[in-house]
Amino acid sequence: MSDTITLKLTQDEAEMLVDALEADMEGYLESAKEARGNNNREDVATFTEAAQRIGTLMARIRELADIE
Repeated sequence: MSDTITLKLTQDEAEMLVDALEADMEGYLESAKEARGNNNREDVATFTEAAQRIGTLMARIRELADIE
């Protein structure tokens, strides 16, 4: 398991992080879609996993910062 860190952010900064992560996640989902179209299962799995991990992190930040 990774070491944990503590960050102090303003509400606005947390929302900016969520927005940036959302854009990043969309890029991975699009890449997974393209890989699926090219029958590249390994890349589909890699990009899908990255998108899921980003989604999990976004949900955690939203919960901690009380972002809807």
